[in-house]
Amino acid sequence: MTRIVDELITLGHAVHVVTALPWYRRHAVESEWVGSWVHVEKTSWGSVTRAHPFPGDDRANLLRRAAGFLAFSMLAVIHGLRAGGWFRKADAVIAMSPPLTLGLTGWIVAKMRRAPLIFNIQDVFPDAAIDTGAISNPLVIGAARRLEQISYRAADAVTVLSDDLRDNVAAKMPAARGEFVHVIPNFVDTTVIVPTDRATDYRTELGLGSGPVVLYAGNVGFSQSLELVLTAASALPEVMFLINGDGAARSTLETKALGLKNVRFAGYIEADRLSELLATGDIHVVPLKAGLGRVSVPSKTYSILAAARPVVAAIDEATAVPRILESASAGISIPPDDAEALVAALRLLLADPDRCAQMGASGRRWVETHASPMAVGLAYDRLLGQFRAP
Repeated sequence: MTRIVDELITLGHAVHVVTALPWYRRHAVESEWVGSWVHVEKTSWGSVTRAHPFPGDDRANLLRRAAGFLAFSMLAVIHGLRAGGWFRKADAVIAMSPPLTLGLTGWIVAKMRRAPLIFNIQDVFPDAAIDTGAISNPLVIGAARRLEQISYRAADAVTVLSDDLRDNVAAKMPAARGEFVHVIPNFVDTTVIVPTDRATDYRTELGLGSGPVVLYAGNVGFSQSLELVLTAASALPEVMFLINGDGAARSTLETKALGLKNVRFAGYIEADRLSELLATGDIHVVPLKAGLGRVSVPSKTYSILAAARPVVAAIDEATAVPRILESASAGISIPPDDAEALVAALRLLLADPDRCAQMGASGRRWVETHASPMAVGLAYDRLLGQFRAP
């Protein structure tokens, strides 16, 4: 949401942000932020409050992660009421999920500050966790479903990233409230992510060689069908495969990759090297397990297109990412969890560098005109305008 905040500031809004201390890359609060549960920074346009996220050591321990989300959400209530002046009336409160618990956080803050609540849904939970088998306990599922329903109904507006997510969320609300669900797509900052030559320093650092590199960059979790990448690496030994990121499934995946000499793993890279990372891959893969294309829109797709690289997406057909690739003429969509289709698509693109270059250039043009931060900022500004007093 950082760039959305920038756009709202440009449009004249005073903004007070409550977020977590930096922790996601290593699943622990980064060393320069250790020593305080809360850090408050005053700015010319408002403030930024960073609260402790209570991360656990085991990313696969969902109960521990849920407890951390709940603790952070409670801390966020306190500082949501404090930011900009205790209980001072606000024009609107925007809360983001996941974690889903922030829906109730936003509702409490909005009520106490006499403001409408806009609930932004990045991924539909618990659907994604259920579909991947991450949660299976009927009591946990029932509680999560109830929290989801309460959170949607408590909001004055719900924003989602795609038509698929809108249909999913609207179906869980009373028919009369379906119109409260708004599609505001993701975006990418094309001034930060720019096309770069493939011969990057990062390629050299990792010892990837000068040959073709197939790249997956992002969360290494159970929602992604990254076993497909290992199957493709086994079928294409002449091609280097890089899995760049961290997550609950990484250690398991590394074990499965033992013996594959053309597979490399690397952790998250510094934000200012993102263009370099994306340029390192000649072809990018964006895989999601079957069923998840309707509850999640991988934002990495926009970044890859901004970097002018072609995409092979293994995602449910007729969902957001395949539609984007078709509209942008920027890649190939295949069925999810289909290793043979992935290998075939990669072979097709690896054999035709000119086509890859054309797809990359077309994808870059598409994000420049369809996924700008300004357009998304204006969409939020228009939504906020619906709640302004006449």
